[in-house]
Amino acid sequence: MAGAVTKDVEQNDAVTGRVEPNGAVTGRAAASGAGTVAWRSLLRVVGPLAPAVLIVVAGWWLFLEAFGISPLVGKRPWQVWEYLFVDGAAAHRDAVFGALGVTVRDAAIGFTAGMVAAMAVAVAFVLFRTVEQTFMPVAMLLRSVPLVVMTPLITLVFGRDLAGVAVIGGIVVFFPALVNVAFGLRSASPQATDLIMAYGGGRLTVLRKVAVPTAMPSVFASARISVPSSIIGALIAEWLATGEGIGAGILRAIGGFRYDEVWADIVVVTAVSIVAYAVVGVVESLVLARFSDQRL
Repeated sequence: MAGAVTKDVEQNDAVTGRVEPNGAVTGRAAASGAGTVAWRSLLRVVGPLAPAVLIVVAGWWLFLEAFGISPLVGKRPWQVWEYLFVDGAAAHRDAVFGALGVTVRDAAIGFTAGMVAAMAVAVAFVLFRTVEQTFMPVAMLLRSVPLVVMTPLITLVFGRDLAGVAVIGGIVVFFPALVNVAFGLRSASPQATDLIMAYGGGRLTVLRKVAVPTAMPSVFASARISVPSSIIGALIAEWLATGEGIGAGILRAIGGFRYDEVWADIVVVTAVSIVAYAVVGVVESLVLARFSDQRL
């Protein structure tokens, strides 16, 4: 047997020119597996989005043509392309993408604030039933108040800077994420929970070992929902509070009859929303695959 193994190793050395340690082979295999999972995740997320984008662009053009909307007001896809990328459009791109950077920053702040707050409150709800019974009705009551009505009050309390943006964007993200994350944390296996408790673990151990891994699909589902919502929250904050970014830019462009800029703003912010949604989907696939490997 030893002679056969030595012969196989010598044949491998003859073919490749070297014999690699098992750790190197394992590491390369793991890296290759991770890369395969990443590509599959990317294709699974982007694959359905590509035809959907084509359908939306075609519907955009057909809608304007069917209702006879003037090209001076309703810009066609190629008109937006010419506005952004044809020669002499550098100033247009600077204006649109400069405002887009502000909106992306505001959306990221709102998304982070809302998701962190939702996960913290969901954990408190799961650990302390009294907290949920006390504050969930209050949360649902606040959820029923339109954000447009609350925005002036928020700006009075928190101002028109990043703190106000974080609150406005966070409110849009917070409530849907809270419901989903709390549901995911409560979906932990009773058998696994009983096993942890039988070995002397407490509620925090159950939360860390069982509930959080079980809730990961719900967390990422909330993140996917919240990415477009955070952009909407950023636009609302810019319309009604900060006067910056794409939100304020659209209002100024409409007031100045710059409909090319209006449509370009709408297209780029929609594209960013789609890309962010796809990125979250890819990250979700990678993280869930890693959790699945660890649990096997």
